[in-house]
Amino acid sequence: MQWEPVIGLEIHAQLKTRSKIFSGASTAYGAPPNTQACAIDLGMPGVLPVLNEAAVRMAVKFGLAVEAEITPQSVFARKNYFYPDLPKGYQISQYELPVVGKGHLMITVDGSEKRIGITRAHLEEDAGKSLHEDFHGMTGIDLNRAGTPLLEIVSEPDLRSPAEAVAYMKKLHMLVVYLGVCDGNMQEGSFRCDANVSVRPKGDDAFGTRTEIKNVNSFRFVERAISYEIERQIEVLESGGTITQETRLYDADKDETRPMRTKEEANDYRYFPDPDLLPLVVTEDFVEEVRKELPELPDAKRHRFIEDYGLKPYDAEVLIATRQLADYFETVVRISRCDPKLCANWVMVELSGALNKAGLDITESPVSAEKLAGLLKRIADNTISGKIAKQVFELIWESGKDADTLIEEKGLKQITDTGAIEKIIDEVIAANPKQLEQYRAGKDKLFGFFVGQVMKQTQGKANPKQVNEILKEKLKS
Repeated sequence: MQWEPVIGLEIHAQLKTRSKIFSGASTAYGAPPNTQACAIDLGMPGVLPVLNEAAVRMAVKFGLAVEAEITPQSVFARKNYFYPDLPKGYQISQYELPVVGKGHLMITVDGSEKRIGITRAHLEEDAGKSLHEDFHGMTGIDLNRAGTPLLEIVSEPDLRSPAEAVAYMKKLHMLVVYLGVCDGNMQEGSFRCDANVSVRPKGDDAFGTRTEIKNVNSFRFVERAISYEIERQIEVLESGGTITQETRLYDADKDETRPMRTKEEANDYRYFPDPDLLPLVVTEDFVEEVRKELPELPDAKRHRFIEDYGLKPYDAEVLIATRQLADYFETVVRISRCDPKLCANWVMVELSGALNKAGLDITESPVSAEKLAGLLKRIADNTISGKIAKQVFELIWESGKDADTLIEEKGLKQITDTGAIEKIIDEVIAANPKQLEQYRAGKDKLFGFFVGQVMKQTQGKANPKQVNEILKEKLKS
């Protein structure tokens, strides 16, 4: 029997606010345990939550970016459950009326585009964190994260493979970082995923029983966890068993999922409107104000890079990976006024290669966009060759000096004087009579030998195009 996976993702994006969703406590990462949880976060008697407007603005901004419905009046509810790192005994979330309604996101897998529905995106507070290390068999509780604003983005069950799930998650990650609503740091838990997975006989419309894989925080682990779970469910069903609706954890070391608890239904959480919070009213004026703050979105930027700069789709995709990289590229093009393809190649190959080797982000690049543009100008006007430019790039990286200064200091200007190049070529030909005879006898590959000798004599400074043209004429006679 052929089986079809059905996958839906619930993405938790931590919003980039300075304070928590219902209190003024800091959201900064890395503080000592339990130093950033105030009385409101802990639900102490007599305290009242106050909604953070910045979190609402970010939620609406996301909703507009995925062409979603913005709910004019949404409601916060109490989601009741007991867990040691949930100090109040309930989580403030949104249930029946989320701030962001139905939207969609386009993904591309194996060259094919697919529309993935977004069911909703709702605001909620994060819980604390249980720590299991260094407590001599006990568990420690750090409540710094309690009350941190989250946007939970729930997809429709439209994904049909682990590859599609990863493509959707990556696209969503890119989008929230572009919008500036989330820093996307998966190692710090700012962007994490719950995956709902089921399988059904191919061609069936009815969904199978699903399991939920909790808190996966890397693209690679999401793909591996879903792949394992699909195979596990198929094996269970083909051996005559049934799938239990449950929550499972992914063990990266063993590359397997394992049961955590029976999956709860909504009624298990006893949702009811939070009596301490008024309904959230989002006016049309507020929505339009937020709309004006939207940056150019990744899909629009990709299309513009292809149309305006003549880039290949793959190159455009690489360059729009982050807003900072895209901005860097456009700055290089604007200042250098060079061929955009030349600029793209240098940003994608030389610069990105050096950054990867050094473990640096584009924002930490020792070579600024202005300095790279200055280097490319000297390639374009034949001051230096492409080969020497790589040498100059390394010197800029190490010294921080600009290309013009380094070219002058190191005497790296390209030799473009035709007479000087002819003289060196004549000397090389005279010094290699045997190779000349073999070349003229039909051994064409020796042309490269003569080019190499000329470049060696000029320490790589001769203009390669001129060398090739003059050498061809000289070797004929």
